[in-house]
Amino acid sequence: MFIDSAEIRVKAGDGGNGCVAFRREKFVPRGGPSGGDGGRGGSVYAVADPSFTTLYHLRHQMLFKAQNGQHGMGSNCHGSTASDVMVPLPLGSVVVDPDSGERVADLLHAGEKVLLAGGGNGGWGNQHFATSTRQAPRFARKGLPGAERRLTIELKLLADVAIVGFPNAGKSTLISVISAAKPKIADYPFTTLTPNLGVVRGDDHRTLVVADIPGLIEGAHLGAGLGIRFLKHVERCRLLCHLVDASTSGDAEHDVAVLEGELEAFSPEIASRPRLLVASKCDAVSDPDRLESIRAAARRRGLPYRAISAATRLGLEDLVRDFFRLAGARDALPTVSGAATPDPAVSES
Repeated sequence: MFIDSAEIRVKAGDGGNGCVAFRREKFVPRGGPSGGDGGRGGSVYAVADPSFTTLYHLRHQMLFKAQNGQHGMGSNCHGSTASDVMVPLPLGSVVVDPDSGERVADLLHAGEKVLLAGGGNGGWGNQHFATSTRQAPRFARKGLPGAERRLTIELKLLADVAIVGFPNAGKSTLISVISAAKPKIADYPFTTLTPNLGVVRGDDHRTLVVADIPGLIEGAHLGAGLGIRFLKHVERCRLLCHLVDASTSGDAEHDVAVLEGELEAFSPEIASRPRLLVASKCDAVSDPDRLESIRAAARRRGLPYRAISAATRLGLEDLVRDFFRLAGARDALPTVSGAATPDPAVSES
């Protein structure tokens, strides 16, 4: 099951209390205070774990609680520090404090570790409070409470290229041919109900991650069809591959404009990303004017254009090369605030 949002509670451990004790040793009269300090409570961390691909595991565990630190003891013995608790999250997880709106973590790299709730410091034993005028303090400091907070987690897939388009435009078929992904493929609308990821290999052993986004229809930003729930997964993509079905009839300008409008309604920044307009299912073209209208729509917008057929592999090698030239290096993941600019290296074919 694909789960891309969750809410959890984290509670760090409280610090152990300081100890009130006095030395009672033979031949050591009035030995003085010997109370040890309390141990620090355990903290709660988020850790980016590539072995997780969804937030499904958080459905069964919503509370992550660390242990308290051990109390101090006599003979100047300090309490032990409690162990930390790790919350494994898939790459691309964004952790937000809903009460303050603070973005606590944005996990982009494997092994990245971010503090969610800090453990409380241990209290001081009475040995710290001895002075020349107060040689036998009978008090100690209590440990501090650990942090506690409610957090929401949202998963945004880390993909270089996002394949978008109307239902049944051939998105799942394309990703199944150019990668090892095995999405559900059928001849009815909304076959894809969750995003699919596939790794595409280039000629020089480089790789790109491609995401198949469930189909959009007119009015998606108002909740029609599957709505725009999954469009958040294209926020980190550097390139949008817009598939338009060439096997139907009619002018494609309306289809292209509708999807552009839905992207714009969701995020103007995403709509401004580099885009590749692709005519799909070219092996089953029944109306040549339809194919020409897709090319004309790309020309009017100044977008790179490709005509492909996933069934016959027509144009797929050139399309994959375009992916690598337009998507660039994986290091620079797009952020919500910065829009990518088109690469002039790819020309209309």
